[in-house]
Amino acid sequence: MNSKNSTRRLTIMALFFAIIIIQNYVPLLGYIPVGPLEVTTIHITVIIAGIVMGPRDGAIVGGLWGIVDLIRAWTLTSSVLGNIVMKNPLISVLPRILVGLIAGYIMVFLSKRSMQRQLAMVISAVIGSLVNTVLVLGLIYLFFHGGSTELNKINIPALLPYVLAVAGTNGIPEAIAAGIIAPLISTPLLRYTKFGQNK
Repeated sequence: MNSKNSTRRLTIMALFFAIIIIQNYVPLLGYIPVGPLEVTTIHITVIIAGIVMGPRDGAIVGGLWGIVDLIRAWTLTSSVLGNIVMKNPLISVLPRILVGLIAGYIMVFLSKRSMQRQLAMVISAVIGSLVNTVLVLGLIYLFFHGGSTELNKINIPALLPYVLAVAGTNGIPEAIAAGIIAPLISTPLLRYTKFGQNK
């Protein structure tokens, strides 16, 4: 990668970082409260990074999202349940890294097989979104279904149907939204960078 492309990459990455931070801290921009949980739109930004910049940079942007989410949990600026479960980096950070990584790899994989670009972006975005929903909710169940000291006041067995309802009623619309929005934004961005095609 020459110096011009390197500078362009760093500039684009800085923009993604700024967008992620803004989405995390501007009310209703990145997180929409739904009871004790939050519906997110930030995954779309990470998916776009994976599609446009490739899996490595997508994972970096996703990692930033996860780290900021972890900080929000420890500083009590997350949701009621998020302030408890998102303190675990395996829940707050790992799934977000995998969103960008997997979306990026799927885009590369499908592009190398000459799939029409728009369709490849839709598939990458939908799968990336589902990765976030399935892993976060699945890990919440894995680590907290037996309860914990912090969750003594929360009836976890009673909460699980609600969590599953969130997965069904919000996870699917989140995936559909990602499948629509991510390609619309990624298409013009790919005109100015080849990173996603070269990785």
